[in-house]
Amino acid sequence: MKYPNNYRYALLIIFLFSLAGFSCEKALEEKTYDRYSSSTFFLNAEDVKAAVTGMYAGMLNAGFYGGGWGAANEGWNAQSSFTTDELVCSWGWDGWRKFNQLNFSEDFSQLLNHYNGLMPVISEIAIDIDKIQSVQMDETLKNRYIAELKALRAHYSWILYNYYGPVPIRLDAKEAANPTAPSIPRPDAAWMVTQIEKDYKEGLEGLPKASEQAASDYGRFTKDICLMGLMKLYLHEKNWTAVISTGRQLQTYGHNLQKNYKDIFTFANKGNNQEIILAIPCRFDASVNNNLWLAMCMPGNYVDPEGLTITQWGGYKMPWKAYDKFDQNDKRLSVLLAKWPTSGGATFDARANNYIGAIPMKYGPDPGAISEAQGTDIVVWRYADVLLMMAEAINETQGPVQEAYDLVNAVRTRAGVVTYLPGQFTKDAFRKKLMDERFFELWCEGSRREDMIRWGTFIQHAKDEGSIFAKPEFVLYPLPRKVIDESKGVIKQNNGY
Repeated sequence: MKYPNNYRYALLIIFLFSLAGFSCEKALEEKTYDRYSSSTFFLNAEDVKAAVTGMYAGMLNAGFYGGGWGAANEGWNAQSSFTTDELVCSWGWDGWRKFNQLNFSEDFSQLLNHYNGLMPVISEIAIDIDKIQSVQMDETLKNRYIAELKALRAHYSWILYNYYGPVPIRLDAKEAANPTAPSIPRPDAAWMVTQIEKDYKEGLEGLPKASEQAASDYGRFTKDICLMGLMKLYLHEKNWTAVISTGRQLQTYGHNLQKNYKDIFTFANKGNNQEIILAIPCRFDASVNNNLWLAMCMPGNYVDPEGLTITQWGGYKMPWKAYDKFDQNDKRLSVLLAKWPTSGGATFDARANNYIGAIPMKYGPDPGAISEAQGTDIVVWRYADVLLMMAEAINETQGPVQEAYDLVNAVRTRAGVVTYLPGQFTKDAFRKKLMDERFFELWCEGSRREDMIRWGTFIQHAKDEGSIFAKPEFVLYPLPRKVIDESKGVIKQNNGY
């Protein structure tokens, strides 16, 4: 899809909803040209599309640099890696070490801003859905846009649930538009799961498959994305049978593994949905929708073999302990660098030069980039994850049967490593192999934290690394103290804070 070149346009759309609950005195009449209002917006299909497009700003948690699925410390993607075994940082900010140690508190703002960023977007989506109902336009297209908004709401609600547990999202448009509406208490987990599931399923009904989607709409939500979102939700809840049945449906949608792992994350792969199920389309000249990963990772002495200029801040590293788990013949190491080209055609050896870890390059450079902002699309979800989720669910329900082996071996075959033989492992041993395989395949793609929490290894890992701060309650982040205080106790804080 094409995002607005000027992100302020999207912000103006969003600002409409913050005005929805206010009125002005009749005696004061003025014409406003820099804001939208209910009388000048939501008048036609073009307005509706612009409003729906504006809601995609939540994918990068707009307003927070590198947030959301982005690469900076405000992003849940980066935090998923830094709170586990995937990443450490060589920069001086003490927050990196706090992530590694699970040294969490209510004043650690990077833990709070997912909530601060996404809760208003979810409220805005409720208002959008209500406003769209009365717009005179093609009903099929209208229903598609409403389905798209529900799928987005499911995605953002899932992120919040993943990090905070159940949260008091607003579904009623009038309440969402009313800044003086009384606080509502947090729902229980069962309600939250049911609501996310409901939104994804209603999105599924009204959206096209990726194979039916126009090329210009690449990045907009599809049936494929809704099914993937449901799989993620069911996996979190250990609803193994639902993981399997949903995965089987997604298997019929025409996705396959791309031939080369490295190619998935290249600039040339933009718009390719063979393996990619959800991506965030990026441009180097966009103010928000850009990819910062290479700047965060690449060391200053790296010289691109193609002669491309890359902004190189050189902070993120994968600890050697994690890197050394890989088979050294694994093709996935092609973008996880222990050695790299440097000036004069020489090769730099990171371990020999006392680096704290390997360079998680992951993404290929954008030939047109002139700063840290790259146009290589951010990969959120892909088909390899579907195969591994299904293998895990099958193992949990049936043990390591032939199908489970086949699913894992498809991923390992592409990686160029030895495949497993049916009957080689017990159920417990196969589970451990799956835990490793998810790390090898999906490193730095945002799944590691939820995986380790599901397996019960998240807190123990931090303790094993010497943390004196980690405690069982820290599988969830704290809610912002301001939210607790302003609700006068209606909204309760997570345990442990």
